[in-house]
Amino acid sequence: MRKVPTALLRPGLRVGRAVYNASGQVLLQAGTILTERFITRLKMLGIPAVYIDDFPGVEVEDVISEETRAQAIAKVKALLLSKSQQSTGPSRALIGVKDMISTVNEIIDELLSRRSLMVNLVDIRSLDEYTFGHSVNVCVLAVITGITLGYSRTKLFHLGMAALLHDIGKTRIPLEILNKPGPLTSEEFQLIKKHCIYGAEILQQDPGANLLCRIVAMQHHERHNGQGYPLGLKGAEIHEFAQITGLVDMFDALTADRVYRPAYPVHEAYEMIAGSGDYLFDFDIVQAFLSNVAAYPAGSLVRLSNGEIGVVIETTRGFSLYPRVRILFSAQRQPLAKPYEIKLAEHRHLTVTEVIKDYWEAFETIKNVT
Repeated sequence: MRKVPTALLRPGLRVGRAVYNASGQVLLQAGTILTERFITRLKMLGIPAVYIDDFPGVEVEDVISEETRAQAIAKVKALLLSKSQQSTGPSRALIGVKDMISTVNEIIDELLSRRSLMVNLVDIRSLDEYTFGHSVNVCVLAVITGITLGYSRTKLFHLGMAALLHDIGKTRIPLEILNKPGPLTSEEFQLIKKHCIYGAEILQQDPGANLLCRIVAMQHHERHNGQGYPLGLKGAEIHEFAQITGLVDMFDALTADRVYRPAYPVHEAYEMIAGSGDYLFDFDIVQAFLSNVAAYPAGSLVRLSNGEIGVVIETTRGFSLYPRVRILFSAQRQPLAKPYEIKLAEHRHLTVTEVIKDYWEAFETIKNVT
């Protein structure tokens, strides 16, 4: 299974993972065979990519269940819409931070029960409803990092709640700016930056939000070197929860399709974050987060330093750059009569040197070998 941009989908492909909208409704079930009509509809809905099941034996499990993720996104959507400037007056839905408590607890419970799982999947979200899925993913990634840092259950809850609400201030930013496909003007960027202040103000008015939620909303764009915003804090002046949230916020933004650019490949985002220790974020937090991320997600077709080509099967937690790979081709690009598997964590002289990005070359390659 691998993520394929919607623009490159072809009729006859099998959906590997259900596609949801931000209201929690299933648009396409896993196992659905794509048709021209389905593909056209996905494009109209702004779904940027779909997970396709085109390689037998590669199973990719999310760190939380599809149902939990979809329900969480739907709840966040309802909360953010209730806080938006478009939803004022007595008819506004009575949804507050306290309504997120069960959602955060469910996410924590699932993550604690699946500690061995690596982050292999990038959540698919429609381009115009990016913020809802992003908020949930930031919560998930922040809690995973907190677990690695040894946080207590109570501390994980407060981190998860703050991370889930970190972007609530964007409800005061006009949608035409948030979803602008081109570069922002200087004035527009200054307005975007105010979402940190707006978030703290919104949460101060909600009795269900504690001080930690307000701190993270205000500080998640502060950076270790003092070059963040809105206050220019640096180092230990930035709350640890805000540093964690800021780091995973950056990673999730990099690996997601946006209206103004396609997603960065996971290994490139991994490298960017890896180089940010004690510069943008605390080094120990960077290491804790990256230990949970598969730099080469399962299903990736990769070339090794010896020239052989194979598909990533899985990555063991703590060995993000050293996956288990099923070798399909020799260094001379000849298909192997007997493909074999190698654990790069046990053969450290071998490394991944290239991720083969041509989707259809990869698809035909895999199909012909298997």
